Amino acid sequence: MEITYVYSKKRSNFGQQCRFTDRPTELIVDLLPDPSLAATFIERDARDFAIECSQEMSEHEVNTERIRSVSCGINHVEGSWPKDIDSQDMDQTTRFRKKALKDEHYVNSMPHLCSIMRHSMEQNNAIDIYQQYFEDEEVVEAAPDQPSARTINVFRDPNEVKRTATGLSWHPDGSRKLAVAYSCLEFQKASEEMSFDSYIWDTEKCSEPEMTVKPASPLICLEYNPKDSHILVGGSYNGLIAYWDTRRGSQPVEMSKLEHSHQDPVYKIIWLQSNTGTDIFSASTDGQVLWWDIRNMAEPTERLVLDPSNEDNLDKAFGAISLEFDATMPTKFMVGTEQGLVVSCNSKAKTPAESIECTFIGHYGAVYALQRNPFFPKNFLTVGDWTARIWSEDIKESSIISTKPETSYLTDACWSPVRPSVFFTVKMDGTLDVWDILLKHNDPTLRLKVCDEALYSLRMQDNGRFLACGSQLGSATLLEISPALCTLQRNETGMVASMFERETRREKILEARRQEKRLKELSLLEQSQDDDNNKEGDGQLSSEELKARAEAQFFHILDSEIKKREEEEEKQRMAAWRHRNKMLQVECKA
Repeated sequence: MEITYVYSKKRSNFGQQCRFTDRPTELIVDLLPDPSLAATFIERDARDFAIECSQEMSEHEVNTERIRSVSCGINHVEGSWPKDIDSQDMDQTTRFRKKALKDEHYVNSMPHLCSIMRHSMEQNNAIDIYQQYFEDEEVVEAAPDQPSARTINVFRDPNEVKRTATGLSWHPDGSRKLAVAYSCLEFQKASEEMSFDSYIWDTEKCSEPEMTVKPASPLICLEYNPKDSHILVGGSYNGLIAYWDTRRGSQPVEMSKLEHSHQDPVYKIIWLQSNTGTDIFSASTDGQVLWWDIRNMAEPTERLVLDPSNEDNLDKAFGAISLEFDATMPTKFMVGTEQGLVVSCNSKAKTPAESIECTFIGHYGAVYALQRNPFFPKNFLTVGDWTARIWSEDIKESSIISTKPETSYLTDACWSPVRPSVFFTVKMDGTLDVWDILLKHNDPTLRLKVCDEALYSLRMQDNGRFLACGSQLGSATLLEISPALCTLQRNETGMVASMFERETRREKILEARRQEKRLKELSLLEQSQDDDNNKEGDGQLSSEELKARAEAQFFHILDSEIKKREEEEEKQRMAAWRHRNKMLQVECKA
């Protein structure tokens, strides 16, 4: 039985009930203004008050502890079997399958599942769900944001004795891992306590490296295999070549023999595109380019001496400090030398004379960086001394585009893999410069102070969004590039192609004029020498005439040099004028 009690109260205890009704407006009181009261009012001066809408909080810092996680794997062979069934026993699995096929639930459910699967297959055949719509509109307009870059992470050398981050290599399957080679480039400055180890870093964890690479000598370069991301190859300071398999640990799997290796530090190693994916070639300052197969590192498969006299003499060879190879030109590669020259070579040449095709007179110092434009392989970028220069294979006498000399030495450079007009350079004052040749040539589009020490290495990720810089004290700085610098602009490829063609044609015309002027000066000099010889033979040339003749030749040479300088200044003014017109065109289009 449920017991309830009801509390009640009379309506009269609540007061009179409210009954709202509509009625017209009623004026209760009307106060008229009194002018006599105006004299008693005091006007208040205007004042400014600062009002903070947000809550005031004290500034403080909290240093949280970093959690170190460890990755572990599970070997999953075969699952979904009952516990009493051994998956390795073929008879038990066969009997279980036959029993399942006769099960009533299986027989009834399979037609329903097959009808759903058939409907999905017919729908996929009717509509291509992977079709790329609006392919012509993939190239977007210029991004509204300004060119910028921000530091994401800094990976510091964990050793007490700091070394230079001389080589960088991105993991081929993404931007999660970065391999850094550490070495001391100063001659006889390496201490006995200096570690030989290099490291593989996870870009999201900067506290400690993911893996340690232990070579027999400090590594100057370290490269991932683009076909097998578990394999890396490195070039050592003592000239040895070694390769590692990350699945086998930190020790090298195989190393080259000392008597068949380079005699100087190995500054660059490149993987070749082959069916096996095991072919590489290396360059060193000993003047040799060696080809290797990592399956047999006992001795190199081929050898090229960079001797301009074609005598295979190492004493006369150029010291190689940078190397470039493009898969679109499988038989050609380029070498940057310590002497400031860029050597174009043919790997399929039958004789030493055919190996070195031509040389480009590049810089006053060593060519520290050499890379072809990924969109236009005939044009390549070099860095040496205080300038960065862009070359064309059709012009060997001079570069087609050159930056103005900087106050600090340039140490490395690379092209953007997604924009043909953008390239990056690093300098010894710790500055990263981003250049866009469509906008301007004299000044960089973006200049960023990365660190206080010198930067020695630079590497761009394949997606063009992330950039890594290696410093003198072993810090590898990871930067993210803004969309304005890693998004292909409309008509950018065509504009860069026309620019390269125009500059190449202009350099050809100027070189033809210079050659013609040299021939004229040479013919005038030979004619004057013949006249002098004839007069001397006749005994008609006096000392005053000889003096006047020498003075005339001197002023002739001086005038030619002045004209040459005026032509160079005129060329620079024309370049500045073209640049201004180009900027106006870009602004008009914007």
